[in-house]
Amino acid sequence: MKHQTSHNEPIILAEGEGRKYNCGTMTPIFKADENETDNRYSISEWWLEPNSDGPGAHLHEANDEVFYVLDGTISILVGDKWIKANKGAFIRIPANTMHDFKNETEHKTGVLNFFTPGGFERNMPSIVQWFEENPS
Repeated sequence: MKHQTSHNEPIILAEGEGRKYNCGTMTPIFKADENETDNRYSISEWWLEPNSDGPGAHLHEANDEVFYVLDGTISILVGDKWIKANKGAFIRIPANTMHDFKNETEHKTGVLNFFTPGGFERNMPSIVQWFEENPS
């Protein structure tokens, strides 16, 4: 399916389609970003291989995030507490809240991420570079 670049056109993507980034044992796939949503939100999938870490604990000063577990069970840090979230779980993380995620299971897991307002994809080149320089 074709990925549109205008926020006035529909985006229709098949499973696995989007802009993929190699982050070692973590694979983000961006479905819609600031150019396609008039900077209102960014949407991406984040897939983690079995027994693998995520991005590391961090926070966003001006952005809320929503995670929806697509498959498997993921461990998510919200503030100072780790929770286990199974397929179908919904987690909203307000701005300025420390968070992280990782896969502590023997199965691949994935989450759908909504980042509002948009623009998270601008960080991906430096994130990919970090993972290239720090292989797990």
